[in-house]
Parts: sequence; C-alpha cells; structure tokens
Amino acid sequence: MSVIKRRLQELKEYPSAILGLTIIGILVIISLYAVITIPYGEAIRLWRGGEGVWIENPRNVPPAWTNHFPGVDRPETKVFSTLDRPDLKEITQVTDEVAEISISIPFTYEYDEFPREMSLFFAAEYENTRPFATIYWVTPDGREIELREGSIADRSAYRISQDRDLQRRKLDNLRPQVGLFAEEDSDPPRVLPGEYELRIEGYIFEPDSDLEAQFINYGQVHGLAGTDHRRRDISLALLWGTPIALAFGLLAAVGSTVTTMILAAIGVWYSRWVDGLIQKLTEVNLILQPLVVLVMIGTLYSRSIWVMLAVIIVLNIFSGAIKVYRSLFLQIKESHYVEAARAYGAGNLRIVFRYLIPRAIPVLVPQFVTLIPSLVFLEATLALLGLGDPVLPTWGKVLEDAQQHGALYLGHYYWVLSPSFLLILTGMGFSMVGFALDRILNPRLRGM
Repeated sequence: MSVIKRRLQELKEYPSAILGLTIIGILVIISLYAVITIPYGEAIRLWRGGEGVWIENPRNVPPAWTNHFPGVDRPETKVFSTLDRPDLKEITQVTDEVAEISISIPFTYEYDEFPREMSLFFAAEYENTRPFATIYWVTPDGREIELREGSIADRSAYRISQDRDLQRRKLDNLRPQVGLFAEEDSDPPRVLPGEYELRIEGYIFEPDSDLEAQFINYGQVHGLAGTDHRRRDISLALLWGTPIALAFGLLAAVGSTVTTMILAAIGVWYSRWVDGLIQKLTEVNLILQPLVVLVMIGTLYSRSIWVMLAVIIVLNIFSGAIKVYRSLFLQIKESHYVEAARAYGAGNLRIVFRYLIPRAIPVLVPQFVTLIPSLVFLEATLALLGLGDPVLPTWGKVLEDAQQHGALYLGHYYWVLSPSFLLILTGMGFSMVGFALDRILNPRLRGM
C-alpha cells in the first residue's frame, strides 16, 4: 500500500495525468449512469425499435442546446394528445347510436423557422362502422383550411407534411409544414406567428365507439445529441457506447497484455522448445494483418462484438510485445535473487509468477493503459467498415450510420462530431495517464 500511495503522490506532479484521470472519471460516471438508468435489454430494444419507438422525435435534427447560440431559435417538437388532455375532446350525443365528436387543439407558434414535419395519429374504437371526421386548420389571421375528410381506421396516421394533394390544391405547391404556417401571399414564405388551431369534426356511429387523436408538430432540434435518420435519439448510443467502449478496451487490454507477459515469462524460464514454439507463433502472427483477419471473420462468421473481442485478444497475445517482454525477462532471469530462489528450491511456476513477472509490472502498466484507447478506436473502425455489432448502440455504429446516410454531405455535422469527440476524449484521457505512468514507473525515463 505504501508503494501505491507513493506512486499516486508522484502522479499528482503531472498536470496531464490529473487531466487524464479526470477524463477517465467522467467516462466512468457516464458508464455507470447509462447502465443504471437504461438497462441493457431496454437499450437494445430502443436502439432497434425504429420509428415506432421514436415516433415523437423529428428526423435528422441537431441537439436542442444549439438554440442557445446567438441568433438561433429553431422550433422544438410539440405533442398534443387527447389521451393526455381529455379536455381537448367533446362528444355530443345526437341519437342513441350516433354522436358528434369535436377535437380542438390550439397552440401558440412563435418561431422564425417552419416546423420539420407534421403528423396526426388516430386511435378509433368501433365494431362495424368506422368513425368519420373532417380535419381543419385555422391560422392566426382567421383562415380556415380543410385538410382532409374521410373514415378513420383502427390505427391510422395522417402525415400532413406528406400530403401532396393538399400541397397542390390549397397551398400553391408549398410543402404543408411551410404553407400552413406562412403568411398569406408572402414571397418568399415567412412564418406567421400566433395562435393556431387543429380542429377535428366528426361522428361516431356506435354506442361504444370512440376516437382519440395525437397531433405532433415536429421541431428542428431535439435532445442532447440530436436524432438520426430513424428518429432515434443519438444520446442513447453515446451513453451506452461509453461502457461498451471502456469494457471492450479494458477486457482486450487485460486479456492480451497479461497473457502476453505470462507466455513470455514461461518461454524465457523453460527455454528450449517452449520458448521456440512461442517465438514461432509470434513470428507467424506478426506476418498477419489483424484488421484483415477481423474483416474476414466479420464477413464470413460473426459480427458479434464479443467474437471480435476474443479474436483481438488472441491476435494481440502473440504480438511484438512478447519479444519486448522476452528481452526483459532474459535480464531478470540472470538476477541474483532469482538464482537464490532456485537455490532454496522454489518451483518453476513460483519463480515465474513470484520473481519474474512482478519485476516487469512497471513496464506492463503504462503499455496496458495506452493500449486501451487503440482498442476502442479499433472497435469503432470495425463498425465504420460495416463490421460492428448490429445490435449494440456504440460510437462506431453511430459513425457508420452517419457515413452511410451522407451526414456530412447533408450538413448533419452533429451526427459525426459527437461520437468523434468522445473517441478523441477517450484516447486523450488514457494516453495522458499512460505517458505519466511510463515516466514514473520506467527507471530510464525518470527525471526527464
């Protein structure tokens, strides 16, 4: 404990190490928050859920905090539902079976830009005869525009912003989300701020029939990280990508570095054919290109992140590091305390694990810490190449989706910058701590 305490005291003398530890601490806190607040199964369900799960989110919009920039005031999404607000709906009985239903959704719109989309969702209850309804749009200057009329199915959606017939007949070929909010005869179209109303007038024809409506006026910003092409909140992948990235990097680094050191120590101590076999395997592995092997496995066998993790550990075990450790253990093997241990009858494995390996830990720790970000980047690279786990929400998967759907070309920079920033932050944090540890633990670098 005294040695660890002394090393920590030395670590405090390096500002870069303090900054690196702070970054790692933040990443760990984010990981714990993600795992506790969003269980693994729920995260998978949400990420795979598609538009049905994220129906209330706009598509391809930047984060809501961009509204705090000077001169930026983009509209936010507003959701109105008769299930949440029964006062929006009024039912008047006309006969024993027929009733008139009226739904009025008033709202204020005071933004300078037009909404992203507009959608109206219905939930009708009936046995034989569908409800019938007419949808009206009322503007602040008193104009009343009939949007559509017809019978309402059990679960139906009216995508107002995709109604080309409305656009052609009543809005002078302006997109509905523009024409319905624009000042009359304005060229170019300008937003008319004020009180709007979506009104639904209809009839139900059975005693137990009912009609519920949900109106979504999609904004142009959303959440902490924006949304993607499937309306998914990117913050989910950023949050859950953090524990996945740290776990992937940590497990791969531990599995490969520790095993490499043990094999190098065993090869040096037993020498002869044991050492020869380990060195031959290392030389064969050095010829292989790890990324090519991973691409082949991802294409022909499995894209599971855990399969990739196992392959990376195996490939990294017989890496060039094993020769570095071998040269170090050859020196340690000739030390006097090793000869003394052998003289008093210590077993081979005891000498390997008690006298050889502990002497190499000062070299192991810095390399282990600096190896983690490279493995995190490797996972992101595999995902960017289309070989990432199709199930898990990871930083690399976000980058892959952004690349496939032309995020940079379409100006959706947030889609690329947020996971890239976290990758760079992770690399900086572990690298700064690793370099500081190397100076502290490596005798040749002390005082430099």
